[in-house]
Amino acid sequence: MRRLPLWNHFVVKPLRSRFVFTIYNSTPQGLTQIETIAPGCWIHAVNPEPAEIARLRDEFGVPESFIAASLDLDELARIDEEDGYSLVIVLVPHAYSEDPTDVPYSTTPLGIILTKEHLITISRIHTNFVSEFTRRHMRQVSTSKHHRLILQIFLAISQHYINFLRQIEVKTDDIRRRLQVSLKNKELLELLLYQKSYIYFRTSLESNGLMMRRLQRSQIFEMYPDDLNLLEDVLTENAQATEVTKISSDILNQMMDAYASIISNNLNDVMKILAVATIVLAIPTLIASLYGMNVDLPGQNSPFAFAGIVVLLLVLVMISGIIFRRLKWL
Repeated sequence: MRRLPLWNHFVVKPLRSRFVFTIYNSTPQGLTQIETIAPGCWIHAVNPEPAEIARLRDEFGVPESFIAASLDLDELARIDEEDGYSLVIVLVPHAYSEDPTDVPYSTTPLGIILTKEHLITISRIHTNFVSEFTRRHMRQVSTSKHHRLILQIFLAISQHYINFLRQIEVKTDDIRRRLQVSLKNKELLELLLYQKSYIYFRTSLESNGLMMRRLQRSQIFEMYPDDLNLLEDVLTENAQATEVTKISSDILNQMMDAYASIISNNLNDVMKILAVATIVLAIPTLIASLYGMNVDLPGQNSPFAFAGIVVLLLVLVMISGIIFRRLKWL
């Protein structure tokens, strides 16, 4: 049954990703790519084509429901078993878009399918997580130890979240500095997009945490004491990333509220100045209008009438300005 994530009310357009099919295997020199499938290897497929999906189903016996779940962008982190095969879906962070009007960071499901001889990972969207993981841990992982490899992937994913959170913090700090110079809607809209990224991260990290705790209790995988210790490290790292996301999201919310209040106060100050200017100018306008009427008026025959009216207007404007100044409207 298809389950929609908590953040599904946000509209996120699907990304098109190129097809990638990579095979990794452990050698004495470390983790390397190979051309043909070997026992105990790790197969990574991104956005597989129908022919590759059929190959995974027919050659490796992977249940089609596992493949469909791994390619579903709305799938939550979970574990499942069917016909001796195990499925683990974990949510991986990635840079979603470089478009300044789009969400900069999001998450995507990564399906991990454990067969009798192979470990298969499937995702719809191409991310740099797998390439970075194989590059950084090429000498620390063994593709033949599938359970430990899965836990190492979990740990790397949690660390990947933290790295992205640091990137978001740097970018939001830059926006904050720009806001201090010029309070405009553009910067606030950028902060709103990063707030959405925090929501995606927070929801995904909580989903990953629930899945990992269930994995710890279910005994689906046979784990040795070292594996159990590694799982504890994974849970700790995931909890840390979740807490950092919550704190950063709350800080960003408060910062956005504060800047929105500042913009509103600045607008109120501008409106107050315009209102004062309108009132001050209304007094000389009234007098000038009266003396512009075609009726008998005091001093109309005096040669100093114009100068006197101008002086009177200036005096009234100064008096109005002093009154508003004492009322602290200016």
